[in-house]
Amino acid sequence: MSIQLTAGMRANLYSLQQTSKMMDLTQKRLSSGKKVNTALDDPVNFFKAKDHVDRSSDLSAKKDGMSEAIKTIEAANTGIESIYSMLDQMKSLASAAKTSDNTGDLETQFDSIRDQIGTLATDSKYGGKNLLGGDSLSVEFDENGSHTLTVAGVDARTGGTFITSAGDTHSIVGANFDSSTSIESAIGEIDTVVGSLRTEAQKLASSLSTISIREDFTDNMINTLNVGADNLTLADMNEEGANMLMLQTRQALGTSSLSLSSQAAQSVLRLF
Repeated sequence: MSIQLTAGMRANLYSLQQTSKMMDLTQKRLSSGKKVNTALDDPVNFFKAKDHVDRSSDLSAKKDGMSEAIKTIEAANTGIESIYSMLDQMKSLASAAKTSDNTGDLETQFDSIRDQIGTLATDSKYGGKNLLGGDSLSVEFDENGSHTLTVAGVDARTGGTFITSAGDTHSIVGANFDSSTSIESAIGEIDTVVGSLRTEAQKLASSLSTISIREDFTDNMINTLNVGADNLTLADMNEEGANMLMLQTRQALGTSSLSLSSQAAQSVLRLF
């Protein structure tokens, strides 16, 4: 047997039910901080925000690759700076041989440093890449991997032979300080290699600058995408707080109104 309610009670009960639903929605927004939590809340804004967040996540992964590329170039640059110092030592030894009566020791030192350049170049690797070992580096900038920069390295692992990124080869032969001509030849070879390394260092510096600029751009783009997604989905906490206060007041008034509506039915009891 169904229970019959008066029209006033039914209207007040319906109003309370609607208020309760709105309070549940407001509480959800206050707890999550979002006005759009699922596609049911707002399909357009939900999927737009999801696209922004997905792209931001993809760019974050590419940014990690840029950071690793920067460190790889810095490792190579550190190696080049150390090779400069070794080449200066070799040039000093060759110059000293011009006035020395004991060129044999100078030749031994010269060849030892020449070999150490090769081991230093071999050790200038980072993350499995060695730009002083002839490796090249490809850096991806966009989420699709279609915008890239290729950084070519130089091969200095043999110590006495330097193969540039353009494929040119410059060599420093073993020490032979028997004559001024051979000494000058050794100095000339060192100067050629120094000039070649300076060119390679400039190329690396240019690539490093480009990657750093793209990394900053990616940082800003990630922030823009996240802010855009938030603008589409985040709730205004002040507004939602005011809504909750209003709904609580409406609920209290609705309960009182429902109580008043029931008094007419209760008055029938007084007849007995």
